[in-house]
Amino acid sequence: MNRFAVLFLLAVMIAAPNRLFAQDANEWVKYENNPVLGGELGVCFDVTLIQEDGLYKMWFSWRAKHSMGYTESVDGVHWKEPVVVLAPCDSGWEKLVNRSSVVHKGELYYMWYTGQTDTTSQIGFATSKDGIHWTRQSDKPVLTAEAPWEKVAVMCPDVRWNEETQLFEMRYSGGEQYEPNAIGYATSTDGLRWTKYENNPIFAADPNSKWEQHKVTAGQIVQRGEWFYMFYIGFENEHLARIGVARSKDGLTNWRRKKDNPIVSPDKDKWDADACYKPFAIYDEKEDLWRLWYNGRRGNVEQIGLVIHKGEDLGFTE
Repeated sequence: MNRFAVLFLLAVMIAAPNRLFAQDANEWVKYENNPVLGGELGVCFDVTLIQEDGLYKMWFSWRAKHSMGYTESVDGVHWKEPVVVLAPCDSGWEKLVNRSSVVHKGELYYMWYTGQTDTTSQIGFATSKDGIHWTRQSDKPVLTAEAPWEKVAVMCPDVRWNEETQLFEMRYSGGEQYEPNAIGYATSTDGLRWTKYENNPIFAADPNSKWEQHKVTAGQIVQRGEWFYMFYIGFENEHLARIGVARSKDGLTNWRRKKDNPIVSPDKDKWDADACYKPFAIYDEKEDLWRLWYNGRRGNVEQIGLVIHKGEDLGFTE
């Protein structure tokens, strides 16, 4: 390599180290104008999305409102002014409402959400005809902490409808109140009554992997071909979190983590300098790319950002 080429390469690396690092290490590139949601809205975190009608429809946890917010976007970057769509009620178990999952099936939208008090987290259930106006289907939680591994909290539901089995399938996080510890699985015919998997949890921290040795939470499942991919949060300690991906043939057992996890990490002195939480990924077949939204934290402020992965292949080697 001649002197000019070396100098040019050095100049490019100095100008855009984060972009080069993301492409070289794990091919996930952060949107250059992140965050895409937050700012004057205050803390925004833990999103769920549906892509339909030419729109990305996002439900997000809105801390300033103690509620679920809703917004829409054509490109996943520029979002409409959000509105509150589900606020706490006087049930006694949901002083705060956050961390939801939404499924559109038939004529209804189904939402499972986390209701919290100062000491507990439980999962509730609501339905809607338009995704904006919601009606609770029970004044009691539909999933509560019961097993020893669930401790005092179940939260972060991720629900999908299995057409073959005619069941709703939920992955959820259980454990401590501040940050749960592991991921479990449950099924339901109606979204209201759930049966927990007898071999829970289905996914736990890897003590031999420093970046996720402490806890794993908030798994989102995407099925592509013969594989179930799970995007999840890995905690090195209680306050330092990154995002990884694993895959399984049945979505329950024999999970294989991507060797070059984590796929999204904090960037020093940036808006997500302290932690990267709660991924939600959608594969766009037309554009042949993945979009993944997550909440990044700096200090006490969390906002929503976007990362892109070109091509469907996520780079698993085993």
